[in-house]
Amino acid sequence: MTQRPIGEAPSRRAFLARSAALAATARLAAASTGAEDPPAPKSLVIDCHAHLHHHSSPSWEASDEALVAAAERVGIDRLCCSILTPKRPATADGFRECNGWVLDAMRRHDGRVLGYCYVNPGAGAEAVDEVKRRVGDEGFVGVKLYNERFCDDPIVFPVIEAAIELGAVILHHAGHVHHPLPGQPFISDGGRLATLARRYPEAKLICGHLCGGGDWEWTIKALRHAPTVYLDTSGSVPDDGVVEAAVAALGVDRLLFGCDLSRTTGVARLRAAEISDEDRAKILGGNMARLLEGVRR
Repeated sequence: MTQRPIGEAPSRRAFLARSAALAATARLAAASTGAEDPPAPKSLVIDCHAHLHHHSSPSWEASDEALVAAAERVGIDRLCCSILTPKRPATADGFRECNGWVLDAMRRHDGRVLGYCYVNPGAGAEAVDEVKRRVGDEGFVGVKLYNERFCDDPIVFPVIEAAIELGAVILHHAGHVHHPLPGQPFISDGGRLATLARRYPEAKLICGHLCGGGDWEWTIKALRHAPTVYLDTSGSVPDDGVVEAAVAALGVDRLLFGCDLSRTTGVARLRAAEISDEDRAKILGGNMARLLEGVRR
């Protein structure tokens, strides 16, 4: 495969040719029911970055059911979900309420919804206790951190240490922007996550939404020398070649499939990526499944 330079868009002809090839592949698969060999087992597909809806919305239940149903239609087997408070920084009561709703969803959708415990590290011991309870006692798979504090602020360290103790993954909201974000004064980026990883190389850190956090080329470069940080592919930015660039710079074993709030774009990005089927399967679920094996629940 010839790798395009980062940021170079394909021609319309190349895009249409690839789309036609993908469609032809799908038709052939659909027509192959008479084959002598049994079909290969489907690889597990895990969306590592999903959100359920806060219950202050009157349509939360219908929206959550629609999310799970849509995931099933496009072949997503597991959704790793959190619920965030509408206003941040979150209070301890606020994030505990959100996590309780996630637990309810886990029980309603047994095996399909996996829970992230959302906390604000600024809550101190209450945040640490919440992580220990939700992951250690209630089966959550990880911790979700947003932009209440920079990820390398010492106040975050006890939460990271609790997650390490439990073998939990840590999904951190991140982005590198070239303009002010007044609503997110403490947004972390790939560089800060790399700094955190040097302090805690045993932490299972995920840098959130490569394609929804500003300058994705900068993010990839910032993480080249942070081998323990994973990168999820979620986001609404439809730039071509992002997955290929990340594979070339970081290696396929550090990439995780995610949609966040952009499921159509997230799925299409992986289906259209010019990578091997083996590498695609790793990103779509194999890498995340490996991370989840060590969660002590």
